[in-house]
Amino acid sequence: MNTMRGLILVPMLLLAAGEGHAAGLTIGVVAPQTGNLATLGAQVFAGATAKIQQDGNTVVAVPETCEENSGAAIADALINAKVQVAVGFLCSETLEGALPKLKDANIPAITVSVRSRILMEDALKNGWPLYRMAPADGAEAEKVIDVILHQWAAQPIALIEDGTIHGRELTEAVRNALEEKGLKPVFTDTYRPGQDQQIALVRRLKKAGATRVFVGGDRSDVAVIARDAAAEKIQLDILGGDAMRAADQPLPLADGTLAVALPDYSTRPEAAAAVDALRAAGTEAEGYVLPAYAAVQIASKAIQDAAADDRPIAQHIGGTAFDTVVGRIAFNAGHELAENPYRLLKWHAGAFVPPSDSSE
Repeated sequence: MNTMRGLILVPMLLLAAGEGHAAGLTIGVVAPQTGNLATLGAQVFAGATAKIQQDGNTVVAVPETCEENSGAAIADALINAKVQVAVGFLCSETLEGALPKLKDANIPAITVSVRSRILMEDALKNGWPLYRMAPADGAEAEKVIDVILHQWAAQPIALIEDGTIHGRELTEAVRNALEEKGLKPVFTDTYRPGQDQQIALVRRLKKAGATRVFVGGDRSDVAVIARDAAAEKIQLDILGGDAMRAADQPLPLADGTLAVALPDYSTRPEAAAAVDALRAAGTEAEGYVLPAYAAVQIASKAIQDAAADDRPIAQHIGGTAFDTVVGRIAFNAGHELAENPYRLLKWHAGAFVPPSDSSE
């Protein structure tokens, strides 16, 4: 086991029960170190470790395999290391097995990734100390619906999707909500994704009279649709979902394209100092880096507050608003984010920005 500047590296799920820690807080970080999710796990470890080491505290890094029945061993590792809060958790399989033991040990868990509604329902039913920084299942659709109802309700709307499970379910949720409000789209369709051109589709949209289009599909398809609409001189305002945050491949996205997506936290003023420090250390603030950093901010504040009044740490996580690098975070009674993190953004000059920030 290597210990360096407060960092405890755990190559295997083995932690010496009597391992001594530096004075201060002890926070567990659970994320994959190998396999398909290793890159995302590295982001979690980088963000969490940066904040813990900055504060002079101890991080206990526990690798997450994401396999069925793996959670109990991970919980044992955290308990044996005497962590006070554990953050990270990219996989629901881990939490399902870990949470019962973490409950008995009074160790809250903060996930930056898992969105399963069923898992959260089980956590609330069983009193498991789970808090979710990731958006709840359905939050993306909720924000899309809100945008359409407030900005497009008086316009002829089309809903199209790419036939994938996510695209279909997202678009169906939007359609159901609109029809409940008495709004019927002028056009609905499932398009074939990954095509070099979508001229026939945009012509059908024009024939239907649509001027506003929600696309339940990926960024590359939206870029093709926008390009072909412009070539046909068909005026379409296009809105996509969080899949729009992918890279421009192969066709660049047209300026003015809208997306309901998670914002780029690295551009927030409150993240500037952390972003600079991370970059100086060779880490770009991408993916889960800043959410993991923020999870540690929440954990640290809750531990300190609990020490001051002897209430359990979990009560302080659930009963406090936290100023973090990703903005102000608070959890509702269901241990979910009190505020939907999705935002309406517009592609402008190579980046998604709030619509009011573009220089149109």
